[in-house]
Parts: sequence; C-alpha cells; structure tokens
Amino acid sequence: MPVLRIATRTSALALAQTHLAADAIRAAHPGISVELVEVTTRGDRDQATPLHAMGGEGVFVAAVRDAVRDGSAEVAMHSLKDMPSEAVSGLVIGAMLERADPRDAFVGRDGRRLRDLPPGARVGTSATRRAAILRAMRPDLDIVEIRGNVDTRLAKVERGEYDGAILAAAGLLRLGRLNEATEIYEAQAFLPSPGQGVIALECRANDTATRALLEAVDHGPTRVAATAERAVLAALGAGCELGVAAYAQRDDGLLTIRAMLASTDRDGMPVFGDATGRPSEGEVLGFGLGKRLKVALEGSGA
Repeated sequence: MPVLRIATRTSALALAQTHLAADAIRAAHPGISVELVEVTTRGDRDQATPLHAMGGEGVFVAAVRDAVRDGSAEVAMHSLKDMPSEAVSGLVIGAMLERADPRDAFVGRDGRRLRDLPPGARVGTSATRRAAILRAMRPDLDIVEIRGNVDTRLAKVERGEYDGAILAAAGLLRLGRLNEATEIYEAQAFLPSPGQGVIALECRANDTATRALLEAVDHGPTRVAATAERAVLAALGAGCELGVAAYAQRDDGLLTIRAMLASTDRDGMPVFGDATGRPSEGEVLGFGLGKRLKVALEGSGA
C-alpha cells in the first residue's frame, strides 16, 4: 500500500487540520496510507517572544518544511496565513484545500462582546493586522500581545488574564469551539490575513508522484482567491513586519480584492484599497494593490 507522510506541528489545531487533509487525500485516492510526522517549531517552543520580533508567522513554517526537505515526509501541512509569500527553492504548494470560514472571531470573557467592554479592557492578539483594526474600532482598549495555541488563549480569557481575544473562526470551527465566540466579524469589515482559513499542502517541486496525488485535492476557486491575496503580501517584500490584510471574492465573473496595510506604530492608522479584474489576473491585481497601499501608507506618515 502506498504511504504518504505529512509533516505537521503538534498543536491541537495543526493536528486537526492535518487529519482533514489526510481524509481528503484518502477520499481522492482509496487505498493510500497517510501517516503524520509531528514537528515542533520555534514558534511553538518560544511562547514569550512576540511573533513580530521572531520574524512573524513564518516561525511556524520552517521546521515543518525541513521535514520535507530532509525526506522525513513527502508533504508539509501549513495554515496558509502562516506562510511567508516569497517562493522557496525546491518546494511548491501542491494543494490548497477548500477554504473554511475566513472570518475573525471575538471571544469575550463572560460572554461579552467587543462593544460591551469598558475603556481600558485588555484584548489579546498576536497579529499586527488585528491590533490595527481593533485600535481603529476601539482606541480606548488596551490591545496586548497574547501567545499560545487556541486552547491556551481561550483559557487565558476564561481565567481573566484578558477580557477577550481575537482568533480565526476557522480554527475555532475545526476544534469544535466556535460556539465560544461572542462575535464573528464579516470579512469585508474586519479584513482577514491573506489566505486565512486555507490549509496548504507543500511538497518538493521535483516529487512528481506526490504532486499528482495533491492535485486531486486542490480547490481551484480557493487557489485563485488566496493567490491574489498573497500577492498583496508579496508586493511588500520579504521580511515585512507591517500588518497586512487581504480578502478576495469572485462575483459576476470578476475578482475583487480588498486589502489593508497598517504600521507597527500604535498611533498609525491603517490604509485600505480595492482592485477588481478578471480572476486570471488575480496575482497581478493583488501585487499592484499591495504596491499602491505601501505608497499610501508612506504618504500618510504612519
């Protein structure tokens, strides 16, 4: 029986997502055996240092990729939003599974919503993007860093260390904890991270057998939208520490991308922009939009 090994982080969410990927592969290829290769990343080991100080979400990616590079696994499972936008020599994204809920959710202590919180309440997030949006919505709140996996963050809210936290709805859904969200924000109003809600399966570029297996579970509409969103990020260059949000939707045969760029400066206001065109032009549209946002942010003095 053919065996396909998938490298994954060890968090409950990563394992849940990897099992979803494994189930999709088994459904597409009856008879194949899928095994999980668990990997601990730098981001998992260091729960104290802010993510932006370690290089952003990419700290969760490197060790999982290394398992594919050294032959310990054929596939690396990633949350697409955690993947840096720059291409990696020798590796390709062989599949993007159909997107789950792309929205962000607020989990408030004692069931409170964001608007119910008093001035000075502590709201946790590890994302510059989310912090910028929250400060625009409620400048009177204390937006602070929160680290740890989903279960850890929810426990910190429950214990009263935070009055609330912002998390990805898809993660709560995949862990069976979406009912704990006190608010879920529409994606156009609270723009998500590029690729949020998408499971990405990465493999070696020269591994034609694995690429053929993954092609069967690649979801075309998801790839079109996510590629356009990630092009916004790519336009800003590798190592960007700015807060970037992008969400692409297809409507009446056209693809519309709405994006946001925010400075790490607490007082800097985010800038927004849109681009619309043919789905086949999504990557070009996203890249151009990212460039325009960067010029706009620099012009705003943020």
